[in-house]
Amino acid sequence: MSIAPFGEADGKKVQEIRLRSAAGAEASIISFGASLRDLVVPLANGQKRRVVLGYDSVEGYQAGKGSVGATCGRVGNRIAGGQFTLDGKTHQLAKNENGKTHLHGGNKGFAQRVWEVADHSGNSVTLRLQSPAGEENYPGNLEAFCTYRLLEPATIRVELTATTDAATLVNMVNHSYFTLAEGAEIWDHKMQIASGFITALDGDLIPTGEIRSVAGTPYDFRSLRPIRQMQDGKPFDYDINFVLDTLSPVGQAGDVAVKVVSPTGDLTLECATDEPGMQLYTGAVVRPWALGVGGQKHFPHAGFCLEAQRFPDAIHNRHFAQATLRPGEVYRQVTEYRFK
Repeated sequence: MSIAPFGEADGKKVQEIRLRSAAGAEASIISFGASLRDLVVPLANGQKRRVVLGYDSVEGYQAGKGSVGATCGRVGNRIAGGQFTLDGKTHQLAKNENGKTHLHGGNKGFAQRVWEVADHSGNSVTLRLQSPAGEENYPGNLEAFCTYRLLEPATIRVELTATTDAATLVNMVNHSYFTLAEGAEIWDHKMQIASGFITALDGDLIPTGEIRSVAGTPYDFRSLRPIRQMQDGKPFDYDINFVLDTLSPVGQAGDVAVKVVSPTGDLTLECATDEPGMQLYTGAVVRPWALGVGGQKHFPHAGFCLEAQRFPDAIHNRHFAQATLRPGEVYRQVTEYRFK
């Protein structure tokens, strides 16, 4: 484990923390956005492969869009109308998507904040963020933590926790873009999702409240198949929440929510989480906003996101898994991305 400077943002020093496993996996985490900047994993043939998108400088993270590698919050994903009512009080948030919707915590959410390195050890780092009451118009003083652990042989474990002194909303998500074939579009990756249902969306990508079966739709990933599904002569883009079939502690048998296999079959990613939902996003917004880590090229569909989460816009859909946090409670999420 090593810590080194990684530039400045908002007048604060940004740190880069590098973790290494005995098997040869290497992870880079930066304190700007509590972001997973880089992840390299060993292959069976002795070579290594970079499996996430990242930028070469902190300026890339400031200029780039798409929350590359970041921890999004307070509320990742979307809130309809940028507004919610909690305990009889209405809170108006930023409408930072299409002038209609609150997305990923607002104009300056957790992905654009410099976190503090609170603790570190040989294989892990914990980052801390204080979000004062009224920030982005959210109620309550919130203390958030993000811990990355690099487990043997090549697993990155993400633990998110938060506490508050007043009722508020919390739904943090890891927004890493994964690729098992760096430099190629993701369509020929094969994917399986343990889900028979999605939260159906309207034209603004806001859940309608309907829990809809995936049967007979492009959202049916119940069996391993290529991500590519052609529609109107082009691959179908995904940006939707899947209702996971099981809700169990990470580490139990059968806890895998998503399985992805590289186009050549030489690398597999398994994602396990204790969250009830999983947003699949196929990276339509990705552009060469800045130089990629190690000269990596960024382009539309260069990576896919697997965002473990409570259901989007849950505050307006009472039958959804809720994202309300109250004093005395602890918000907690554990998600593992396992490379084999």
